[in-house]
Amino acid sequence: MMLQKELLYAALGTGFTCLATVLGAATVYFFRHDLSAAVQRIFLGFAAGVMIAASVWSLLIPAMEMAEEQGGGVLLPVGGGFLLGGVFLLALDGLLPHLHPGSDQPEGLPAKLRRTTMVVLAVTLHNIPEGMAVGLSFAIAAQEGGALAGAIALALGMALQNFPEGAAVSLPLRSQGASRNRSFLCGAASGVVEPIFGLLTVLAAGAVTPAMPWILSFAAGAMIYVVVEELIPEAHLGEHSHAGTVSVMTGFLVMMLLDVLLG
Repeated sequence: MMLQKELLYAALGTGFTCLATVLGAATVYFFRHDLSAAVQRIFLGFAAGVMIAASVWSLLIPAMEMAEEQGGGVLLPVGGGFLLGGVFLLALDGLLPHLHPGSDQPEGLPAKLRRTTMVVLAVTLHNIPEGMAVGLSFAIAAQEGGALAGAIALALGMALQNFPEGAAVSLPLRSQGASRNRSFLCGAASGVVEPIFGLLTVLAAGAVTPAMPWILSFAAGAMIYVVVEELIPEAHLGEHSHAGTVSVMTGFLVMMLLDVLLG
């Protein structure tokens, strides 16, 4: 019965963040041209800041607290889970064929896939750890004494950066000649992975409850990998990096305040 409640909460939380991606993708019906490089840097930097703060306050700190409550050591589950999360994303990055928006060089294993498909897969990689983080936070909130406000804060932070992420997929596809409907569907599809991985992670955590500190830190490691490997470098594209740097700090501040005030 408790697992059903956790799954319901996780579905609501990840459904909300997925909806933000869908709404962002829907901007293709109102705008024709791609986002400017400066605006993209700001959005990417903001997303990076949000994910760094979420990794610390919503994932790593709760993982440490749970490990202590279980009476075991903190270092192994938190450090080990964090490293495994990074290795997991590193493996996906090397295996999954994908193409980052604005790039002409595909990554991952060679595959005869359409450009639009590989762009969607690139954003999907970013959304996997986000879905895991939000799903776990809402599953914890569903338990007795769980911090629902903290889970809501995390979902709000993720939604704030998912909206421009959806637009960052649909608008470039539209400017490259794809139809509005196709561009929208591709942008929306990139967010569907969040509920999927969120629910799968909750199921795994429910089956092995003592492993929760490992799974929380795993999600944090995966998120930090995305930030360091993709978001921060892309936020600093161009001659000047001030806009990207300021947006990273702004995203971190917003997510930190949301977690402190609501959590």
